[in-house]
Amino acid sequence: MFWNRRHFLTLCGLSAIASVIPTPTIATANPPSIVKPPRLKVGDTVGLINPSSPIEQADIDYARKELAALGLNVKLGTHLLDEYGYLAGQDADRAADVNAMFADRSVQALLTMRGGWGCNRILPLLNYDLIRSNPKIIMGYSDITSLLLAIYARSGIITFHGPVATSTWNPFSVNYVQRLLLDAEPVRMQNPPLTRPQTITGGKARGQLVGGNLSVLCAMVGSDYLPDWGNKILFVEEVGEDIYRVDRMLTQLKLAGVLDKISGFIFAECTRCEAGEGDEPSLSLPQVLSDWIRPLGIPAWYGSAIGHIKDKFTVPVGVEVEIDANQGIIQLLEPAVG
Repeated sequence: MFWNRRHFLTLCGLSAIASVIPTPTIATANPPSIVKPPRLKVGDTVGLINPSSPIEQADIDYARKELAALGLNVKLGTHLLDEYGYLAGQDADRAADVNAMFADRSVQALLTMRGGWGCNRILPLLNYDLIRSNPKIIMGYSDITSLLLAIYARSGIITFHGPVATSTWNPFSVNYVQRLLLDAEPVRMQNPPLTRPQTITGGKARGQLVGGNLSVLCAMVGSDYLPDWGNKILFVEEVGEDIYRVDRMLTQLKLAGVLDKISGFIFAECTRCEAGEGDEPSLSLPQVLSDWIRPLGIPAWYGSAIGHIKDKFTVPVGVEVEIDANQGIIQLLEPAVG
């Protein structure tokens, strides 16, 4: 049955479908004015929160060590080691830690411990007015995508798609954390020499950079926790998904009208994304991206150093950028922190 469905879609011609689907109206938050959080300084305190899946004490010890190397202190969330099945505690408690860290004047930034699953569940429990009144850096990736997008959409604060506390804090990744969050540089993001991105459609575009994990973003479509997509450069990344699932998620973004509004597109890394099992027919990821993205006629590429990889950029969500799809370059047009 699965093969028949996919074979049918292929015969129908996905690229033709992509070019004729009308743009529907989708739910988005009323956009507040953009606020940049203050930059970090040596000696500042970072609040550790865990809004997704459980961790262990060793993870906290590791985070302390890596942040100390940047000259930063640590304050622990009250429910950091809680467990509730596959969640890091009850929804109300995880949300309370987020709200409390934004309200705490002794804390200058929030760093999430890990991804997994759970952030979508706490979005209605966050105090977005409180968060806007106390703008701070908040950073993470994977499941943290929903937290970053909701805070940006509802509070207007620039958020940061970058390492979680349990990430590999190697020189490449730390370099971007340092330059964006502590040095307040309008950085130029370009892949290491041996990992050249693949152009889908060439050209340059400007807009606000917004995105994150593809499956998490798709799970938010239709909610009030996403921004308006006009004048946005959309970046997405994924891990551990069959190609047909990536196809399905991009189809959802097309049907929801998201792809028709954006001015540029970056598919970062699709880590451990497989074509399928055995001899079962499959499209390749480049074919799927060509079907859905090329007909948009906007600058786009595949392969930026964002996502479930060791060497990763820190990407500010909501900042103005210019992208060059021929070179795979993201150039910030302004610092992401105040």
